[in-house]
Amino acid sequence: MSVISVQSVKMVTAIVLLSVFLVSGALADCPEESALFINTPKQMEALSGSCLQIPCNFSFNINAQETFDGTRTTFGVWIKSSTRVAKNQNNVIFNSSRMNNIYPMSLTGDLSQKNCNTLFSSVNTSYTDWYYFRIENRPFLAIASCDPLQITVKDSPPRPSIEISGDLKENQSVTITCSAFTPCPHFPPELTWTLQQNPHNKIEENTDRTFTTKIQTTFTLSDEHDGFIITCSARYPVNEGKDVKTAEERTTLSVSYSPRDTSVVISPTDPVSVGSVVNLTCSCRGNPVVNFVWFMTSDGRLEIIKVDAQVYGFMVTSSDRGRLYYCGCRNDLDIQLSTGRQLVFEGDQQSGLIGVQVIVKILGIILLVSTLVIFEWWFRSRCCNKPVKDAVEADYVNRVIEIQAS
Repeated sequence: MSVISVQSVKMVTAIVLLSVFLVSGALADCPEESALFINTPKQMEALSGSCLQIPCNFSFNINAQETFDGTRTTFGVWIKSSTRVAKNQNNVIFNSSRMNNIYPMSLTGDLSQKNCNTLFSSVNTSYTDWYYFRIENRPFLAIASCDPLQITVKDSPPRPSIEISGDLKENQSVTITCSAFTPCPHFPPELTWTLQQNPHNKIEENTDRTFTTKIQTTFTLSDEHDGFIITCSARYPVNEGKDVKTAEERTTLSVSYSPRDTSVVISPTDPVSVGSVVNLTCSCRGNPVVNFVWFMTSDGRLEIIKVDAQVYGFMVTSSDRGRLYYCGCRNDLDIQLSTGRQLVFEGDQQSGLIGVQVIVKILGIILLVSTLVIFEWWFRSRCCNKPVKDAVEADYVNRVIEIQAS
């Protein structure tokens, strides 16, 4: 085993042991029968310079339930690091019975209703530690020794997360959500992204009663979205809104779409001669990676001449004159054929010119016929829209002629 491998094993072992010691140390004060229990997240993260809202409810074991009296004055206490208050009074960082406390905290919950929600007004990295909650309902006193709360305070905000629900295929509707952890709902982060301007920020309460800020949009995918980079930024207000800290997350869309823009390129360029070698190259775009198939017309039939090759090379023979070559571009979604390409042989340029002249003549005939049709329509509309007087006189003349003839 190499020296690097040995050091890596030692490092992992040290991390595991440290984690075990921290957890066991936090629970070392847990008695076999604790009188008080709190319902709160086991771990919470906070941003330095911001606040932290701690959702909290408490309950008692069967014996202590009868001892607690909600009609009496009740105080809540938060203790840092250890439950051994007698040995270190500085561990009591907050007591709702006091006006001045070591840490800027306030109880926002109603203790008579067993609600111990707490707001950390401003935190810094030195506040990272284990915390215990205590109830003072004299003569009843109890510490939730078995339910420590681990708070971690970081200088940098966590990056937001981007989630995409739906099938990433063209013509499919997807919903894209950017979410940001919101430890301080009083000063939530402001989310922006590259999908739309001024998105609506929405704060949602999670199942553990923490909060998340989200922005969301739904749209239909096209091939133009393939490779599109979505960037979501979260701006966290700190120091009571005087400053901000920013975190960013990005992801790239990979949208599946059928082949398109399929075409054939001839190399070397026309004209060609019998005995020369030409290469036909197929180009297209599609996602996922495409396969190619080559066709040609022979005696009025379409034949497959090569598969799984982007380039088809061959020596020109006289029988290639007049043939049309096609390439097909295919993937799991569909296949698209190019327009037919025909080789132009040396000496055929004049024929090409004659072809152009024929086309010009045909266009002239079409223009003449169109003019005649328009004139006939105009003539018919004019004769059919005679004044009523002229029409009556014409009918009268016709009758006179018919009478005379009889």
